[in-house]
Amino acid sequence: QLRPKLARPSADRVGFEMIVSAVVALLPDLEFRFFFENAHEYRLTPWKNDPVSDGGGEAFYIRDEETGYYWSPMALPSRGQSPYVTRHGFGYSIFEHTEDGIRTEACIYTDIEAPIKFIVITVRNQSDRPRKLSATGYVEWILGSLPSKSVMHVVTELDATSGALIARNVFNSEFQNCVAFFDVDDPNYHYTTDRAEFIGRNGTLQHPEALHYAQLSGKAGAGMDACAAIQIPFELENGKERKLIFKIGAGKDLREAVDTVQRFQGSQAATKALQQVHEFWEKTLGNVQVETPDPSINVLSNGWLLYQVLSCRVWGRSGFYQSGGAFGFRDQLQDVISLTHTLPQVTRKQILSSASRQFVEGDVQHWWHPPMGRGVRTMCSDDFLWLPFVASRYISLTGDVNILDESIPFLQGRRLNVDEESYYDLPITSDRHATLYDHCKQAIEHGLRFGEHGLPLIGSGDWNDGMNMVGIHGKGESVWLAFFLYDVLNRFMKIATIRGDAAFVVKCDKQAKKLKKNIQTHAWDGDWYLRAYFDDGTPMGSSKNAECRIDAIAQSWSVLSDGGETQRSLLAMQSANRFLINRDKGLIQLLEPPFDKTDLDPGYIKGYVPGVRENGGQYTHAAIWMVMAFAKLKDREKTSELINLINPIHHAQTAADAAIYKSEPYVMAADVYGVAPHVGRGGWTWYTGSAGWMYQLILESFLGIKREGDTLRFEPCIPKEWKSFKIKYTFKETVYHIEILQEGSNNATTLIVDDVIQQEVILQLKDDKLDHRVILNINIESGVNAEQEVITSVDNV
Repeated sequence: QLRPKLARPSADRVGFEMIVSAVVALLPDLEFRFFFENAHEYRLTPWKNDPVSDGGGEAFYIRDEETGYYWSPMALPSRGQSPYVTRHGFGYSIFEHTEDGIRTEACIYTDIEAPIKFIVITVRNQSDRPRKLSATGYVEWILGSLPSKSVMHVVTELDATSGALIARNVFNSEFQNCVAFFDVDDPNYHYTTDRAEFIGRNGTLQHPEALHYAQLSGKAGAGMDACAAIQIPFELENGKERKLIFKIGAGKDLREAVDTVQRFQGSQAATKALQQVHEFWEKTLGNVQVETPDPSINVLSNGWLLYQVLSCRVWGRSGFYQSGGAFGFRDQLQDVISLTHTLPQVTRKQILSSASRQFVEGDVQHWWHPPMGRGVRTMCSDDFLWLPFVASRYISLTGDVNILDESIPFLQGRRLNVDEESYYDLPITSDRHATLYDHCKQAIEHGLRFGEHGLPLIGSGDWNDGMNMVGIHGKGESVWLAFFLYDVLNRFMKIATIRGDAAFVVKCDKQAKKLKKNIQTHAWDGDWYLRAYFDDGTPMGSSKNAECRIDAIAQSWSVLSDGGETQRSLLAMQSANRFLINRDKGLIQLLEPPFDKTDLDPGYIKGYVPGVRENGGQYTHAAIWMVMAFAKLKDREKTSELINLINPIHHAQTAADAAIYKSEPYVMAADVYGVAPHVGRGGWTWYTGSAGWMYQLILESFLGIKREGDTLRFEPCIPKEWKSFKIKYTFKETVYHIEILQEGSNNATTLIVDDVIQQEVILQLKDDKLDHRVILNINIESGVNAEQEVITSVDNV
């Protein structure tokens, strides 16, 4: 069994490394894979979503040249006899092992800018005698999406200029000039690029045939099942060590690939690259640091959540469960909200990039593949509204109103046919350009399409893609989307006011008031809000339904958007607490009961096993919104309880817990199963938008840090038993060391900056490049218990 443990690294490291003792099995994220620009369309090595066979496309071996015995410095593919220790840090992983008196440490990392990955294997002889050894590195080339599509087209050769093994696939039309390489920092090596030679007939990477022979053949060319294998023989005296530096990478053409190989030759280049990785993550993750009484909150907030967002969601767009490679319009826009405090330039870039994927009609590509922009146009009803939502959030937080003036082109493509749910194509870039402000307006205008109840049309799904059949005929309506649109309209009114667009302010205000009235008239079911209406007018998320009687996001967004009537929203949240928060199973369900045998066809959500993923399991993205709603209601007790409930670290506190959860405890999982025999099992880790929302929940809703331009407000919703917590907040090049104290009820809330009491309880941020000490004393009784209000409101009703 795997027992994840937390351990502090050296003092100059931010956050924690995660240490895993791999004895019987490995966590999924130990599978190696590498890609260039697009994790789906140009994989350099294979992605295999197969936890049973656990195959991979990259392998490394140490061989005793005297006995022929060999093993891998990592636990896969050829495991040695003694245990392995794996350490995951920010931007690197380290694998430690000792076998037959030979100690190895393999450090794997990617340069922070250049497309090159380092596998640095340090070999130390602790066997009390001289040893003759060899190190072998192997990669299986894909150079496309799937081996079946690309393997027959890959051509390999030994590049005379750089000494590296290179490979190319000119039949990959969008990457036909790209060149991949595999290299080692030692000129005395043997090689082959023939996978059949290396593995052997019916062979495996666990026992490759090539390791039974003295050396590799030097074969390269076309017409093979292509790979790249490099073998370096060496001798090692007792007590001495040898560092072997393997490198995998790619370039947009041969020249760029060769330049990259030559630029990173030598151990100094590899060491410098690793140092730059450490420096980047220390700066990025160190901009905002929290110190609370809960160590698990600190571990997540001080590194792993933002690391998951940036490395996996924004850069890689790939994970063990999905190696998509594409940008999702709504997905990556939501992700980058969490980066606004630390990397606002990344948020800005993604907003502008997303705006460029908007069609002239106002709808957008649901997702698209770089570099060309091939993607899917759909009837999804919420995608385009995330542009004004995120732009408004970004401007409110940073004060960067200049982004509204950025000129961005539209896309042009054929419209969807009647009853056509989607199509995949490469649209053209239109000659028509508009400012970001006008792109946002166009999105809102496109969203003002309503059904017979005056609620927004759901199309082929809203935030929940699985409900793709609810409004497929153009009449179904979404209650959640009504709340979301209401929020967008109110947020964007402030932006339109800044622009002096009085006419659009009036329009947004009028539409918001009308929408809220329709919500109160047609979206209330008696104890909670409905989820949607089908094309034929049948309600979903109603007490009258046999399945999906109540859905989480309609209740939580009635609070988050302020679109619900106050007493109804309080009652809706009480209903959500009663029916959706399953404390016995340790999860917050998306809906209850799951879809199973009903005649209603909401879409492919019904294809999931009841209690799994969107179909009644915990969909963590939505669970976080639920906790945010309780925090907005100032319910300290429930907010704290539910954060602990969805905190992945709390799912693996003991060996027994880890055996149930079966997922990495240091990153967010998209879902937690709620059906036997897998109750409590995490699924779809790493590649989930819940990481960014969890960061926002902790920093903004729970700890109460509210940034608005050059000011910070404080609205914590922390447990009453917390006496204090600290935050280090970096504003440009200025650091504010903030301590928040909870005092007794007789004390007024006060803010002290550098020993000076402030007249207002709002911190004015100034970039004077100095360190400032801030103390906030808050009244412990200032919070309101939402559940008590609910009980009172029910009695009043």
